[in-house]
Amino acid sequence: MVYLQLRTWQLGVKSLLLHPLRSLLTVLGIFIGTASVIWLLAIGEGISSKAQEQIAQLGADNIILRSVQPMSNKGGGGRATFALKQYGITRADYDNLAQIETISQAVRIRETRRECKYRDRMEDGRVVGCDPEYLELNRLVVDRGHFVTDSELRSEDGVCILSAEMANKLFRYEDPIGKQIHIDKDYYDVVGVMQEKTATAAVGGSMSGQDFSQDIYIPYTTFVRRIGDKNTYHQGGSRTSEYLELNQVTLKVAQPDDVLPTADAVRAMLSGRHHEEDYAVVVPMELLEQAKNTRLMFMVFMGLMAAVSLVVGGIGIMNIMLATVTERTREIGIRRALGAKRGDITRQFLVETIVISVAGGITGVLGGLIVGPLIQGLRWFLETFMQSAMQSLPETMRDVTPIIVPWSIPLAFGISMLIGVVFGLYPARRAARMNVIDALRHVA
Repeated sequence: MVYLQLRTWQLGVKSLLLHPLRSLLTVLGIFIGTASVIWLLAIGEGISSKAQEQIAQLGADNIILRSVQPMSNKGGGGRATFALKQYGITRADYDNLAQIETISQAVRIRETRRECKYRDRMEDGRVVGCDPEYLELNRLVVDRGHFVTDSELRSEDGVCILSAEMANKLFRYEDPIGKQIHIDKDYYDVVGVMQEKTATAAVGGSMSGQDFSQDIYIPYTTFVRRIGDKNTYHQGGSRTSEYLELNQVTLKVAQPDDVLPTADAVRAMLSGRHHEEDYAVVVPMELLEQAKNTRLMFMVFMGLMAAVSLVVGGIGIMNIMLATVTERTREIGIRRALGAKRGDITRQFLVETIVISVAGGITGVLGGLIVGPLIQGLRWFLETFMQSAMQSLPETMRDVTPIIVPWSIPLAFGISMLIGVVFGLYPARRAARMNVIDALRHVA
């Protein structure tokens, strides 16, 4: 019995080798489908994980409030000079929010663009007035010196900390620590230099991306005393004024379970204090849940797309096997005349489709495992020879790192086997049901 089964497999492989090119093309269809399942799920997982990582960096136990300029404050173009009324989060809002029992910490941020000068070198930078907690909040690392301290905050000291890029541009090969830079009409002592920090992408509809490369950090109290709340910008021949007390307040909630109820309380408090929506509330925990749901839908969609490729490969198997049955009609008649049963004929043709499916499935899995190097090679090719096309891609696609989903490997291989059996069953049964006399009379 074992010998007969082994012999059936040997005959199946031998029959496929009689037409190597046709068999290879059929295997290629299964290979593409199997590899596509692994590739698409890996790319989808990589994109999703990147998005979730960016959201998680905001802190799952944080609530972020951003000042948003309302549409009623936006003026037209031209050379007109106009002043904007006060908008956004205020210091009174900050004081009231800090009193909510479930909030353990409130970090305020004020920022503006200013020209920074050292000797004859001048650079446009983002001056950030902040508290000492800003360092941990944004996962920044000090390279030399120190960050803003509580003592400097209380004393409103004229000190600053430079980002790595600003330090290199202003001081080049000099050591910035202990030297002074000029911002507007004031001088600031450089007390620290930061390590490089990768820019973050935009998260949510109201959380813009953060580029830390041009930052200059000063104590928040120093910002209020020296720069103030009113800023005037000159651009394109027009002058714009604004009055803004805080750009952002980050609230840290003591217990993760209290994040969503606290967010509702914050929204209720702000809606009562602001007559128009000049603020945005970003809750990373809510965004994280949305990202997880989106990930599930995205992976289902990608999996369905890959499954279509496998179905197309299965149709190819059926087409080839139907042609094979027609070509071997006389052979089938002879085997039936010599005593072969219908089950033997069915088994013989099913073996051939299973061999094709196994070969395509195994090579497809191996091909799917190289998705990482494949994406890196494609990225290198685009960066080297098609830079414009590379730049036109979304940032998420440019930086995507595929993550192979472990269960996608047995899933892809299992589907390839199922496709082989399902699409090979009809040709096999058709061969087995042939009339013996008609099969013997068949002329190829």
